Amino acid sequence: MSKVKKAEQTQEDWLIAALKKTDRAKMRGRIERVTKLYAVNAKFDSKKKVITIGLANGLSFSFPPKLVEGLSRRSAESLSCIEISPMGTGLHWPKLDVDLTVEGLLSGMFGSEKWMLRQHLAKAGSVKSVAKSKASRENGAKGGRPKKEERISSN
Repeated sequence: MSKVKKAEQTQEDWLIAALKKTDRAKMRGRIERVTKLYAVNAKFDSKKKVITIGLANGLSFSFPPKLVEGLSRRSAESLSCIEISPMGTGLHWPKLDVDLTVEGLLSGMFGSEKWMLRQHLAKAGSVKSVAKSKASRENGAKGGRPKKEERISSN
């Protein structure tokens, strides 16, 4: 196959792949429009310290900003400035440069996968259990946590 034909084939393959993505996106958009799971309003309630999203189907949901990557420990002023994407599928905080999808929030995705994993592991490490309590009592009866042995460095 000549270089020209190969280049034409590559362009054609790229175009076909792009059209498939477009078709999938259009289908997804139709589903979102039918189910009306897109935002029509969004606000930060500084008294309750929650962000409330109103959906086109009449439902609304709220969440505390402390649960969301990029929104925790931010000022009420910066949290109050929320932009809704033209299709209503995304939310943007321009003062914070934070973007979230309505679908992600509804499914419990409050940040990147890496950030969500870190949050989960932090909570998992602080869980109290019967086994941890028992081990703690046993260590306490022995005089507490064993001291680390000092290492003598050889120079």
